[in-house]
Amino acid sequence: MSPSPPPRVLIADDQQDVLDALRLLLKGEGYTVETATSPGLVLEAVAAHDLDAVLIDLNYTRDTTSGREGLDLLEKLRGLDPTLPVVVMTAWASVDVAVESMRRGARDFVEKPWDNARLISILATQVELSRALRRGQRLEAENRILRGSGSDRPDRSERMIADSAAMRPVMELVERIAPSEANVLITGEHGTGKSLMARVLHELSPRVDEQLVTVNTGALSETVFESELFGHVRGAFTDAKEERVGRFELAHRGTLFLDEIANVTPAQQAKLLRVVETGELERVGSSRTRRIDVRILSATNADLQEEVDSGRFRQDLLFRLNTVTLHLPPLRDRREDIPLLADRFLARHAERYRKELGGFDAAAMKALLAYPWPGNVRELDHVVERGVLMARGATLLEDDLGLSVAAAASVSPRLEEMTLEEAERVMIQKALERHGGNVTDAARALGLSRSALYRRLEKYDVEV
Repeated sequence: MSPSPPPRVLIADDQQDVLDALRLLLKGEGYTVETATSPGLVLEAVAAHDLDAVLIDLNYTRDTTSGREGLDLLEKLRGLDPTLPVVVMTAWASVDVAVESMRRGARDFVEKPWDNARLISILATQVELSRALRRGQRLEAENRILRGSGSDRPDRSERMIADSAAMRPVMELVERIAPSEANVLITGEHGTGKSLMARVLHELSPRVDEQLVTVNTGALSETVFESELFGHVRGAFTDAKEERVGRFELAHRGTLFLDEIANVTPAQQAKLLRVVETGELERVGSSRTRRIDVRILSATNADLQEEVDSGRFRQDLLFRLNTVTLHLPPLRDRREDIPLLADRFLARHAERYRKELGGFDAAAMKALLAYPWPGNVRELDHVVERGVLMARGATLLEDDLGLSVAAAASVSPRLEEMTLEEAERVMIQKALERHGGNVTDAARALGLSRSALYRRLEKYDVEV
């Protein structure tokens, strides 16, 4: 993991000699120092910079000794960022002012003239607490995301099986672009392994020791899109009971993977474009601008240029996302990879279901190689899993795979023999097949909103 940047502290005082003295002191201790000479400039600086702590004077107007300006500034800073530690200082110290400043959110109090050792100790403590709090927010956000997906943090991916002639140019391109900072658009039919390719690109990049954060953008409704991607502050809306870190901030210095990017609505595209272009965002309900450093990978099974031509996708956003386009061929065009992929899935599922299996018999492998695989690699994985569950002997047989049934137009039990949930799952799968995995079109055909369909996909563990 790359080292943390030096702590950044803002010093606010209306006397230049005080600013100069504190700047020299703190720079000698390894701090990056910003300065401001008025409450207004303090608020501008806090909005513009990611700060670890703020050291403010309580008086700014000549001949003012009440500390009122600083106390008012404290309340504004707390409203702007309640996690930012503020240490106050004044030459007119009193117990009353100290108590009031702490009540309004100050973390500590320093009297002028200050003691260098005490001042440095206070700031070091507050910086460490601030960073610990932010790490805690990031971990909570990560845990929330993982809990929501029902999965654990994924391990580093296995070597991607790509030995076929169709995959060789793809992997050659991956070797060239993965170490770069270029945004990559990954295209291909549903089930071709776009999420796995995003992981491969991340793991071959200089950002490998940082976070890879994945978000299914197509599943985000208008009401939660900004909150999920950009975060929100407490009280930003009715249910915002606590501050939350968004996916962009969670991926800071790492990689953000935006899956199903073609399903982002025009209003969402405009919000996304601004962050992609500038690297700046504000949490919902906050005016503080935060800078983020992320590499963006995105994926879709749609033709985005066709979406642009039809007016459903912004050309300028596409330009930002597809610095390089990486197209994954369907499994039917890379049949040489099927035996290796099938062996991998067999080993994985045999371990999961605690079965000792030695491989596929000749007829089973012949069936795997002959099948058209409309669901691509994902379908192969599911077919092999079914085979493992059905196998009675030490080898998987053709009948265990059920491909003859699948090849005959996916013959299913009659509708009246199904439960309501089974029937709904089949209807959803068939709609997705008819529309080539396009969630928006499938939802429209089923009479559902896109977000309602995504909820059912998650409920029935149907992948697209």
